[in-house]
Amino acid sequence: MTNSRKLNPKTPNPSDFVTIGLVVLTALLIGLNYTVMKSALDHTSPLALAALRATVGAPFLWVVAIARRERLPSTRQQWLAVWWISLSITTISSGFLVLAISRLSPGLSAMLSATMPLFTAIIAVALLAERPGRRGYTGLFIGLLGAVFIAIPALGSGNTTLGIVFSLISGISWALGAVLNKRLPAALEISPLMLVTCQISLSALCLHAVVPIIETWSDTDLSWGLVVPLLYASIPSLAITFVLFATVLRRAPAIQGAAVAYLTPFFGVVFGWFLLGDRFSLVELCGGGLVIGGVAVLSTDPR
Repeated sequence: MTNSRKLNPKTPNPSDFVTIGLVVLTALLIGLNYTVMKSALDHTSPLALAALRATVGAPFLWVVAIARRERLPSTRQQWLAVWWISLSITTISSGFLVLAISRLSPGLSAMLSATMPLFTAIIAVALLAERPGRRGYTGLFIGLLGAVFIAIPALGSGNTTLGIVFSLISGISWALGAVLNKRLPAALEISPLMLVTCQISLSALCLHAVVPIIETWSDTDLSWGLVVPLLYASIPSLAITFVLFATVLRRAPAIQGAAVAYLTPFFGVVFGWFLLGDRFSLVELCGGGLVIGGVAVLSTDPR
């Protein structure tokens, strides 16, 4: 007796909805983070804030990892994978991100972050052979054109120009880390939670070593004005977000996993407008639309 009920090949896979949900949640948490960190920078310096984020976020993750009895990396290859991913995503990228936010409005920082999937696609072509098709190359062109439109109105100020450069460095470094998550086999042997716990812990050590060389801790005021935004920037926005992002990367190709960034500008602009009264020129808004549209086209490339 045959079963008359057949699966519809067009029926969406429930796991696809889970992945989409993770992407939206990750983008929302990151989008609010730009406004939160802008507020925290009134009480500390950029690299000190990056170091404090990692310092608070790492212990939180260790408590969760120990409670879940997660296994530590056990081989040299696994620790090397953690080190390279930590260096790219939660050390260099996070450090330059805060430096960029200190020189840009939260909304503009969020819009520039949408270039990360474009850099991910370029790096993925080189390291993963994830070669896009015609639609993918079209999306790359549209997105990069949008990044130029975003940057043009801000090029008149030296600090803002430097902020744009810092933001792009942050995006490139994050993109490299996203690809390394897929490229390094040893990284795939570690659970997303333990991977992020170890990488943020290493980043805390690196950033604390850098702060006395480039900045000074004397500018840090441990008042409620710093503590409250720091708690958000450290736990929901750093610890939880990076676990979600690592999970998304396990469920999707590197290019599509990085597409979380094309939703980030939407939430970043909304929170910047609602909480800080950010305003944007027509050129900047058109540029943001082009970036989001370009990444959307790239992410739907069947190849």
